[in-house]
Amino acid sequence: MITAHTFPSIHAIERSAWNDCFPQALEDWDYYVAVENAAIDDFQWRYLALYEDGQLLAVAPAFITHYRLDTTVSGIAKRFTQRLERWWPGALRLGLYAIGSPVAEQCHAGVASHVPAARRSALLEQLLVAARRDADAFGIGLLAVKDAPSLDQDWADSCKTAGLHSMPSLPTGLLPLPYGSVDAYLGSLGKSTRKDLRRKLRAPGPQVEWRDNVDDVLPDIMRLYEATLARADLQFERLPAGYFSQVLAQLEQRARCVLYWVDGQLVAFNLVLLDQHRLIDKFFAHDLAHSREHNLYFRSWLTNVDYCIEHNIALYECGQAGYASKLRLGCEFAGNTLFFQHRNRLLDTLLKLVKVFIRPDRSDPAMAAAISETR
Repeated sequence: MITAHTFPSIHAIERSAWNDCFPQALEDWDYYVAVENAAIDDFQWRYLALYEDGQLLAVAPAFITHYRLDTTVSGIAKRFTQRLERWWPGALRLGLYAIGSPVAEQCHAGVASHVPAARRSALLEQLLVAARRDADAFGIGLLAVKDAPSLDQDWADSCKTAGLHSMPSLPTGLLPLPYGSVDAYLGSLGKSTRKDLRRKLRAPGPQVEWRDNVDDVLPDIMRLYEATLARADLQFERLPAGYFSQVLAQLEQRARCVLYWVDGQLVAFNLVLLDQHRLIDKFFAHDLAHSREHNLYFRSWLTNVDYCIEHNIALYECGQAGYASKLRLGCEFAGNTLFFQHRNRLLDTLLKLVKVFIRPDRSDPAMAAAISETR
């Protein structure tokens, strides 16, 4: 008999059992411990688990928050919704219960290694039932699956069976690196991009430092993070300083922070997760006053590319946002899907209509191009 459980902490699930459901994941049990310890404001963590005869079958992280419907909107549409929010405070905010994580690259529901693949779709359906039951207990009507991989047919089938609607979410940038050198990578790009990057590389660059502990520079890191966040159209979570220190502490050699210095001043940082297969770019923040002169974004990009090539890491996962640059830099894109349903039929119908206007690709041509190229 299968039983469903929902826990407020990942510590309720054994580390080895959780990681068995997510083989080779960088965002593993240790990562979610770090996220819990960081205590991100306005997020409550939930962990859905299915057991059979006392043995873990399937798990998924989840969270509760207040969600702004224009979170993935940018450009002119974002300016309109910001004005609407000033006129009608709270009109765009709903209580949300979502399977996934605001600080994970995608929503991967894990199934134990001993479970046949043919059972996965049915188990996902049971996780959705458990999520709806837990959401109801908190009085939350809006249920979602955040950033399910678009190629994951089990998620699509399970969500359709449960009556959830779908819309494109932010695609994930991927840069395969089958190159022997940075110069060979540059040679794979378009002529104008290649020429531009080589010109940038000839200019004086910042000092680069790879760290596994940043406690001594956390105030500077948060200054850069807050300034970068304030400039961003796409905002969901606001990370505290503890997130950066906890990720580095919990993941040890699987997490690094790359610091960029100019004349003794920290002008940019990049938090990355990495193993022998891939490097995941989690967060990049920079000082706008130094960005143009020192080409900080492109310097960081090429630093990561160089590290991957030097260490035979085949894939650079460069996250969501900044699609215009990533298209120029040779990225491929993995599609993600947002599934959602409100238990109130009137609100559910309204959200189904509103999704046409809040699709992330509607207001960002570069994002639309990235979504069109997803695999």
